[in-house]
Amino acid sequence: MSTTVIFTKKRLLVGITGGVAAYKAAELARLLTQDGIDVQTVMTQSACHFVGPVTFQSLTGNPVHTDLWETNAANNMAHINLSRNVDAILVAPASADFIARLANGRADDLLATLCLARDCPLMIAPAMNRQMWENPATQRNLSLLRHDGIKILGPASGEQACGEIGMGRMLEACELIEAVRAALQTGWLQGKNVLVTAGPTFEAIDAVRGITNSSSGKMGYAIALAAMEAGAKVTLVSGPTCLMPPAVDKVIRVVSANDMLIAVQAEISQTDIFISVAAVADYRVEKINPQKIKKTDARLSLELIPNPDILMTVSNLPRPPFCVGFAAETEDLEKNAEIKRRKKKLPLLVANLAQDAIGSDESELMLLDDAGKHILPKASKIAQARHLIKHISSLYKQ
Repeated sequence: MSTTVIFTKKRLLVGITGGVAAYKAAELARLLTQDGIDVQTVMTQSACHFVGPVTFQSLTGNPVHTDLWETNAANNMAHINLSRNVDAILVAPASADFIARLANGRADDLLATLCLARDCPLMIAPAMNRQMWENPATQRNLSLLRHDGIKILGPASGEQACGEIGMGRMLEACELIEAVRAALQTGWLQGKNVLVTAGPTFEAIDAVRGITNSSSGKMGYAIALAAMEAGAKVTLVSGPTCLMPPAVDKVIRVVSANDMLIAVQAEISQTDIFISVAAVADYRVEKINPQKIKKTDARLSLELIPNPDILMTVSNLPRPPFCVGFAAETEDLEKNAEIKRRKKKLPLLVANLAQDAIGSDESELMLLDDAGKHILPKASKIAQARHLIKHISSLYKQ
């Protein structure tokens, strides 16, 4: 049986208030959209003096809302419709004035009104001059908001637009997006220990040369991040990559297949779910030359021996964790992947075409399990990782 899996995008409302930091909201909107999140934007009239609405419309692909009295809103109730159709609200930047109005339950513009009428989580990222931040009135207002369950993100300390240095800088977009991901997570793997392998391995030939596989590590890193977002305690075992690892509980860096096997074996006894994404080299040189082999006109032959099969080693344990494998094929994708799944006794195998996936930021995935084949249409790797984690969770709980 074959099915195409369709997932609904997470929806976030980004509110922008008047302040120099409004320019950072443009980068935030771009990154959120790139992350597969449907971004709705609401701007105060003051915000429009710093950044134009057309900027956010171009970045998100959605219309920008600025007026409480929009005549094209259903029943003329934009404040109700917008707050009901999103999973969370983030106000960034949140000015001192907006914080004061929010703390006192004011509803005198569209953004303040929909925050008051919301039934979803609300986060704010303050941005203001250091003395405004330190003012007792601002701190009282923030205390009220925290008591009301509103999450305060930042601010940071540093040089400000006015030339002064101190607390009040809005967090950078990359920092805010992590908070958004956490707010949108569903906790599918809450409390579970997940072990992920990622990247290639490198098998030395001599002191400077080696054999490796083409792998950027992007998919494995995305899966580690998605598992963390789902509430899991994540250990990432990574071969050599140029990527910055996500903020998981533990990162173990390795080079060779044997290194990776040793790292996995050290962690596997406390693992609930093992996701083997790494492109492990199938062979290694039998005898590594400790010095650089000098170039000559003569032919050079290398004796290769098989590397250990890490996934099969784990799946054949007396009490294995829930094992997920990956197969990058160049032809007969479904046939070759299903053979691999059955050989290694895997409840789930993820397959893709190597020529389409390696180095790309997007991929189409085929999930093979006991129920049949499930297709994840082409999407960003982080979006695919989140879909995959949800599918793993559903199988794990059966």
